[in-house]
Amino acid sequence: MERISGSRNYFQIIFNPTSASELAAMPRELQLEILGQFKGVVEESPAGFGTLEKGRQTLHRYRVGNYRIYFERHALGVVVHRILSKNTLRDFFFRNVRMNSDEDEVLAENPKFWKMIEEAAQASRPS
Repeated sequence: MERISGSRNYFQIIFNPTSASELAAMPRELQLEILGQFKGVVEESPAGFGTLEKGRQTLHRYRVGNYRIYFERHALGVVVHRILSKNTLRDFFFRNVRMNSDEDEVLAENPKFWKMIEEAAQASRPS
């Protein structure tokens, strides 16, 4: 868990076990760059962030280099569900979805994407 000091309260970045291991596998400089990008999330609707919706669940996406970070807002900050490399995402697209649509729209419509997010979320829940 990472804390970024805000104007009044702390802003927490909560990594589930899956996203924490994905972050840990990256070079230190890239880890710091990813963490730094969350400063923009303090705003209600930061520019450059994509949105994926399924029912009542809303995920946000942003890009850092060749990586896509999928997270949702939490009362204390954000919960990071997955950090996927561009190549992993490209492989996912080619195996599972049509490529002629917007990336966020395609992912939002694909049940396999949401299953991948839910599996990561379940990994952080106590047994």
